[in-house]
Formats: sequence, structure tokens, C-alpha cells
Amino acid sequence: MGKLLPIAHVFSKLIMLFSCMFIVPAGVGVIYNDHTLEAFLLSGVVGLAVGLFAWAATRRFEHELKPRDGFMLVVALWVGFAATAAIPFMLFDSSLSFTDAFFEAISALSTNGATVLFSLDVLPPAINFWRHFMQWMGGMGIIVLAVAILPLLGVGGMQVYKAETPGPMKDAKLAPRITQAAKSLWTMYCILTLLCMAMLYMAGMNVFDAVCHGLSTVALGGFSTRDASIGHYDSVAIELVIAGFTLLSATNYATHFLAWKKRSAAPYRVDSEFISMMLVILSSILLLAVYLWWQGVYGLSESLRHVSFNLISIATASGFASTDYGQWPLFVPVWMLFLSCFTACSGSVGGGIKMIRSLILFRQAQREMTQLLHPQAIIPLKVNGRTMSDSVAFSVLGFIFVYILSVVVLTFVLLGSGLDFQSAASAIVSCINNAGPGLGEVGPGANYAGLNDFQTWVCSLAMLLGRLEIFTILILFTPAFWRK
Repeated sequence: MGKLLPIAHVFSKLIMLFSCMFIVPAGVGVIYNDHTLEAFLLSGVVGLAVGLFAWAATRRFEHELKPRDGFMLVVALWVGFAATAAIPFMLFDSSLSFTDAFFEAISALSTNGATVLFSLDVLPPAINFWRHFMQWMGGMGIIVLAVAILPLLGVGGMQVYKAETPGPMKDAKLAPRITQAAKSLWTMYCILTLLCMAMLYMAGMNVFDAVCHGLSTVALGGFSTRDASIGHYDSVAIELVIAGFTLLSATNYATHFLAWKKRSAAPYRVDSEFISMMLVILSSILLLAVYLWWQGVYGLSESLRHVSFNLISIATASGFASTDYGQWPLFVPVWMLFLSCFTACSGSVGGGIKMIRSLILFRQAQREMTQLLHPQAIIPLKVNGRTMSDSVAFSVLGFIFVYILSVVVLTFVLLGSGLDFQSAASAIVSCINNAGPGLGEVGPGANYAGLNDFQTWVCSLAMLLGRLEIFTILILFTPAFWRK
């Protein structure tokens, strides 16, 4: 218990900080006079009260976190933030259970895009904005934002940053100090968001929709203010804007940072992860568009349009849809979900295994085959011109094994609960990759509201596992973690 109290102290401060965020949707409620002001203010008061009580009870345990404390703090924060963020949903709609409200909140914060809400077109603007605003905060990671101000709270941020940041090479820094790195990331994130909002407005969206979709696009969140998602607008211009910013957000932000710092596109040309992502996406678009045309689903130009947008969205774990691709021949949506497992780059806001791990695994497989032919040869494992140590290769192999095992186990859990195979498998793949819609009962033409409470909690767990890259959570269940 003694080791938990310092973590609880930091947790209390950040819960109070997060509760202050309710003032933003409350302001939207005032602007639109949608009768949600009381719900957001009450939610903020509840969050502040809980945080203040926890702070007072643990203030004498304040000290610098140990490296292992970062893992527990990150998990506690994501669960605590989601539970706090769920309060306005329940206050607005008394028929909404805590299970569904928590699911909606964790889906937003994990940038998943899966929803249990209907009638989004007539949802109060402040509630709709809160969904998108949470995705935007979760996109780069609320924790990465917090590390920029943790020193002001009396706690260093590196332990939290390492537990939160995705990818196998977390020690690569954008700036000498972690706070500078966090600020650099968020500066680029904000610039991309504002540009996306402006271009969506110029493409034909109204101001409110442009703001909301700008927030969710850059976060690769996939939430929409419309039940039909992007299909509501039936606009090639809007689809092009969203697809373009989706690709930018699926790219490693360190690459963006270097390109901006050097005022050159050279960092993109030498980034094998970015090049691989683009090759996979472009070749898949061509393959699936021709396939739909061959199957007589659309003409060639329509196939290119619909496949391009929906494949980019699902492959990068964004989650927007311009049409019900669940009605396409099964090969196409299953291939899109498969791509969501590995297409996004590390250091981006995308989900899944990440392209860098896929490249390392591919190069390792090549090395093993070459080693069979030349047993005495010394063959370095290189990615992006850098030699990878064996420890990195082993960690990647371990992660991918645990990732696949998690998908299989959770799929069987949903199957055991009575869900059909297509819905169960696609729901877990979509949730753990933070891709949003699945197939069958959870496809783009429906949502996750049809799941029972147990199935909803399983999907919520999958989202959390995917957002925190599995090991951050699983390490808490190892005996070694709890030994002194």
C-alpha cells in the first residue's frame, strides 16, 4: 500500500487538472444554449472534489516517482479520466448506463471511434463537442501533455513519458528535455488541427462540424457529428482533406519535427517507415479498387474514391466511413482491418503494431533465412540506416506475440459470450487497434450499442490494451513488478 500512495497523490492532481477541462464544453453549451451547462459544471465539481480529497489524504507522500511507478500511474490515469469523462453522458441521458458511458469515454480518449450513441445529428452540440474534444486530447496522449507541466506539480515526467509513448525506441528524443519534447509535439499537433479545421470549412462544412471533425481527424479518432459519418456530406473535397490530414497524423511526429526544423522534405524521403506506410496504402488502394470494379460493385472511378477514403481511414486506425463498406465483398473490409494492425507509424497517433515493428520483424525474418544459407555470416539488422540491437528485435517479437495472443484470447471471450465470429473478431481487432468500426453487428452501418454489458467491458479493455500497447498493463500483473 505504501508504494501506491505517491502514485495516488500525483493521480489526484491530474484528475483535478482534467476536471478543469469541462469548462470548454460548458462554454460550447452556453454558446448554443443546449441545456448541458449544468451537466458539465456538476461533472467538473465532482472531479475536483474527488481529486481534492485524494490530494489531501496523500499529500504527505509526495515525492519523485520511480521508473516502475509510471506504468501504474498511466493505467490509473486512463481509467480515471474515462470514468470522470463519462459523468456528463450519464447526467445528460439518465437511461445511459455507466458501462455505456464509460465505453464512450474510453473510446474517445483512446481515439478509437467506436460509439454506443444514436441520433448524433440531433445530439446537443456541447455533448458532441465533448466527444471530439476528448479524442483530440487523447490523440497525442493526455499524459504527454501532462509531462510538460508535471514539474510545476512537483513530479518529473520521464517515467510517465516512457510508459505512455508508443513504439520500440522510446529513448529517441525530439529535444534535450522531456518538457521541450512534449511542447514541440503539441505545437505541431495544434498547427495541424487548426489547418484541418480551416480546410474542412473551406471544403463545405459548417463551423461547428469543421471544428469537431478537425479535432477527431488529426487525433485519428473517427468520431463524427453525423450518424452517416463522412458519408453524410457526399463531398469529394471533404474526403480529400480528411484523407490527407489522416496520413499526416499517421506519420511519425518526429519526422514532421525534423522536416519543419530543416525546412525540407528530406526527412520523409529517408524515413523507411513512412515510405513503407505509403507503399502499403497506395498498393492496397489500387488492388481493392480494381477488385470492387471487377466484382461490379462500383465503376472504376467510384471504386477508387470510396476505397481510397475508407482504406486510409481504417488502415491508419482513424475510423471514419464514407459508405457502409460492411456491404462490400468480405475480402475488402477484412483486408482493411488487417492493415489497421500495422500500417500507422510509430510516434504517430495511430494504433496497432506500428509499421516500425513490422519492418523489424520482416528484416529479422530475412536475416534468419540468410543465416540458414550462410551460417558463419555476421548480418546486422538495419532499419532506417540504423543497426538494431538483438534486444530490440527480441522485444518486437515478444510484443507481436503478446499482441496476437491478446486478440485471440479476447476474441474467444466474446465468442463465449454469444457473439458471432465475424462480429467478435472484428470488434477486438478494431478496438485493440483503435480503429473504430468492425464488421457484422459492430460494422459501419451499426455501432456497439447492441453489445451486452460484459461484451462492452471486454471491448473497453481491448481499447485500453491497444492504446497503452499491452505491456504497460500486463506488467502490472507480474509478481516481479510488486517486489521491492
